[in-house]
Amino acid sequence: MKQSLRRKIAIATWKAPGEGNIYGKLTVDASQILAYVAWLRRKSGEKVTLTSLVGKAVAEALKAVPSLNGYLRFGRYVPHETVDVSFLVAVDGGRNLAKAKISRLDEKSVLDAARELRRQASRLHAGEDEAFNKSMQPLKMLPSWAIRPLLQLSGFVSGSLGLSVPALGIEAFPFGVCVITNVGVFGLDEGFVPPVPFARVPVYVLIGRVRDAARVVDGKLSAQKQLTLTATVDHRYLDGAQAGDLARVLRDVLENPWQLEGMAGPPEEEPVPKARKARSSA
Repeated sequence: MKQSLRRKIAIATWKAPGEGNIYGKLTVDASQILAYVAWLRRKSGEKVTLTSLVGKAVAEALKAVPSLNGYLRFGRYVPHETVDVSFLVAVDGGRNLAKAKISRLDEKSVLDAARELRRQASRLHAGEDEAFNKSMQPLKMLPSWAIRPLLQLSGFVSGSLGLSVPALGIEAFPFGVCVITNVGVFGLDEGFVPPVPFARVPVYVLIGRVRDAARVVDGKLSAQKQLTLTATVDHRYLDGAQAGDLARVLRDVLENPWQLEGMAGPPEEEPVPKARKARSSA
């Protein structure tokens, strides 16, 4: 069986974990999320996804916690001027991964993010992303032992020096400040993203599956739609207190996404799923 390029890169860059990372999990009520996404779809006719909404919420959180929105250069923290977030896209029938970066995501609407993400993903699936094609070409030809130093060098040039080399498909800060991946679409409830050293980003967010879960609401056990997000965060950038601030902004936006439209809550005509009483297993 022919080895995929993603697998080849993973094998070439693997090493025993030595980074000091923080791992966190946030579970939120997904009822308003589902209602908001459905409302945007009906209003716009666009295929707005949960991924776009989570990406926007993450961008808002990164804006509120600026200690994460930056990079390290020669041991010194340098803040980014914009909040740029990348989303992983499966290509080649799921055998390889690419990224779609949305710049200034904190300044864009969820609808804008959905349109841009779909446009970039379509180009990647069609093999029309020139920068991605250029960056992958040498990796296809090189043996695994030569890939690690090449990625380390390109990561330093692009992620620490902030330089672009168009001829090689290298762009400055190619992953932005955060990488988001959605495994919920594959039926997985949750998981944690392993850090990718050459990406040089301080935070990775994983979106799990929306599922029914038991929760106590007003003193009664009810079934509720819930969504779990997990994060892998570089401990050099923040401590637990800042991580708590990040989680609070995420929860606030996701449990009331209508605020992104300047509304206090859903329109009167918008149905919101209600919690159901859980059946006893006794």
